[in-house]
Amino acid sequence: MAEERRPVIAIMRPESYREKSEVLAQDYGFEPLYAPMIRLEGMKDEGFEPFLQRVLAGMSDYVIFTSANGITFTLDKLSETEKKNFIKSLKKTRIIAIGPNTEKELLKIGIDNSFLPGDYSSEGIVEALCPEVKGKTVELARSAFGAKVLIEGLEKCGAIVNETHVYTLSIPEGTDQKELIERTLAGEVDAFAFTSSMMVKGFMKHAKEMGSEETIKESLNMAVVGAIGTPTGNTLKKYGINANVIPDEFTFEALLKAIKNQL
Repeated sequence: MAEERRPVIAIMRPESYREKSEVLAQDYGFEPLYAPMIRLEGMKDEGFEPFLQRVLAGMSDYVIFTSANGITFTLDKLSETEKKNFIKSLKKTRIIAIGPNTEKELLKIGIDNSFLPGDYSSEGIVEALCPEVKGKTVELARSAFGAKVLIEGLEKCGAIVNETHVYTLSIPEGTDQKELIERTLAGEVDAFAFTSSMMVKGFMKHAKEMGSEETIKESLNMAVVGAIGTPTGNTLKKYGINANVIPDEFTFEALLKAIKNQL
């Protein structure tokens, strides 16, 4: 008896997530088609040194990490001694992790008391912290493309918010990306797992460069399109694409599970 065809799922996460994502997709019965639509690059803005000094001096009441990458790229900028002192100081502040993956990354560096909001999103953090942040100093170490809703929300609740960009995102170019667009147009991709707005923009930029911005929408709307969270779903909508699947939990695994149920 011929083996049943596995549904092909497009995975577009950054290179560092490749192996983990492909294994997980295979575990859920998918045939992964990998083409990164986002590249992560470390950066250091003028806010970094003051952020470091405030944390070391115990002047920060809260430090919020909205991704595991935020932690990695923050530590990458520190010498071994600075790293030790920084982690020691972090343990004395209230640490917020946006979700389980970020919490895991904190556990790796010995921080085991981070707080997770009930809803793994910027809105979820604002909702959870609003009653207690008035007059408090809140630090944000994240990507240069972080949603404004977090800063605006916390400031509305009376917090003093400092943001430093520890990494930025760009759109990779290459044969993998071109192949994904071609196979999408040929109807060979059954499902798409979009995990950020930037990923949607990267995908559509490649489609536009290949002159297929309009036809790609039809191909996507005939497949199962999954989005992590409403912001990513809204970005797809702006491009005329329906996100059939937005799981309640903002994790890649929850997204795979929800897509699987929809197929």
